[in-house]
Amino acid sequence: MTELAPDFELANVGPGPDPCSLRALAADHEFVVLLFQRDFYCTNCRKQVQDVTERYDEFTERDAIVASVLPEDRERAAEWQDSYDLPYPLLADPEAIASDAYDQPVKFGILGRFSDFLGRMPEAVIVDARGDEPTVVWSYAGESTFDRPEIDDLLDELDRLREAEPTATEDA
Repeated sequence: MTELAPDFELANVGPGPDPCSLRALAADHEFVVLLFQRDFYCTNCRKQVQDVTERYDEFTERDAIVASVLPEDRERAAEWQDSYDLPYPLLADPEAIASDAYDQPVKFGILGRFSDFLGRMPEAVIVDARGDEPTVVWSYAGESTFDRPEIDDLLDELDRLREAEPTATEDA
């Protein structure tokens, strides 16, 4: 998989620029790990951001920055930040613009599109920022609310990607 990574600009309630774009995240890191969450109430999403926080040094050792994308407004996202004190950007995407650009899975058809609680599934994406343009080099689309990669899976994938040459886009 090598496709240009869609850029976005979203409100950021965590560390880093606000608003925050993919270009800003990619500017100082070799890799960007985007974690698309289901919604404010998702207990598995809350556990995932806390698990990443506990092991965040392992991501930075691999020159990767993590950004969690929550399909909620700034105020709701700020509640997560207040609760968990994430050491990485926490982006509010109330219109699911970035989530849709990265094809975050949504189940239950049109009903799922109107309610993130019913339909939005977790997704993880790794963007390679070493080339001329950021490219999507790996993604994992969850099939259920519990289906998401483990932290070790993300770190192993980063290790594998770091051993490979930077990706080239079809336009390069």
